[in-house]
Amino acid sequence: MKRSQILAAVLATSLFMTFALGSSSTGSSKKDITTSDSDGSAAGAAASVTESTTEKSKTPTIEEAVVFDEDGIKITAKEYTTDSIWGDGIKFFLENDTDQNITVGVTALIVNDYMISDLFATEVAAGKKTNETMRLSSSDLKAAGIDVIGKIEVYFHIYDSDSWDSIADSDCIEIKTSLYDQMDTTVDDAGEVLYEEDGIKIVGKYVDDSDFWGAAVLLYIENNSGNNVVIHVDHLSVNGFTFDTAIFSATVYDGKKSYDNITLLSSELEENDIESVDEISLVFRIIDSDSYSTIAESDEITFQAK
Repeated sequence: MKRSQILAAVLATSLFMTFALGSSSTGSSKKDITTSDSDGSAAGAAASVTESTTEKSKTPTIEEAVVFDEDGIKITAKEYTTDSIWGDGIKFFLENDTDQNITVGVTALIVNDYMISDLFATEVAAGKKTNETMRLSSSDLKAAGIDVIGKIEVYFHIYDSDSWDSIADSDCIEIKTSLYDQMDTTVDDAGEVLYEEDGIKIVGKYVDDSDFWGAAVLLYIENNSGNNVVIHVDHLSVNGFTFDTAIFSATVYDGKKSYDNITLLSSELEENDIESVDEISLVFRIIDSDSYSTIAESDEITFQAK
């Protein structure tokens, strides 16, 4: 197996186990987010994030099409696939007619206008071809409430496998499924608005004290700023204790939405004798994903979990 495939398999397995185990937490561990000036409209937001149990009545299909063809590298979208373990995906036929060993990766994967995790990285030797499936993260689809997949957008990044030099970056490749007209575009932005400026909106959905890694703060993010952005968290404290290792980085393209967790590691919660996350303070730092320049930085935001 190629080293890029091994890496992707390891990452995917790790991610699968994380969500499989993490999803076992009960609804009672999820607490609503409120701020001191809240009008109470966010109450019940944790309960509003429901897990769909409706079985899909139809499996989407796609039309086979060449989606990228430049300088001896061709990518064809072959079919929509389903797998009982790995979930849904798009099968691609990759052809490398160059004299370089290449790796085809993804810089962004978007389903029904929601950013989802992408772990696709496939090595294709010079003069060779391969079939590979790009998986659509079932946990991300569930978080976004996506039951019917109607549109998939992919940004491919192709680079030299040996030197890691960039070869090509595709424009947005849009793949519409047979269920495009049936996809639900309703936005669930219920919760406490923590930040809303210049087209970027961040909503606190809930705090989960029983996340697999420790605790998690679920955020809904909407970007209509005109820029592709990356959002980081700085100066985070929990119940008055400074946290150094909170895990959070959300990339949201212009016109798109995302659900992302701020992960609070159990080791740091235990170190500070925190059994319940009751109050969080943080600063959001928003960066242009192309220039890496800072677009905005919020004031300190404090909110409670109840």
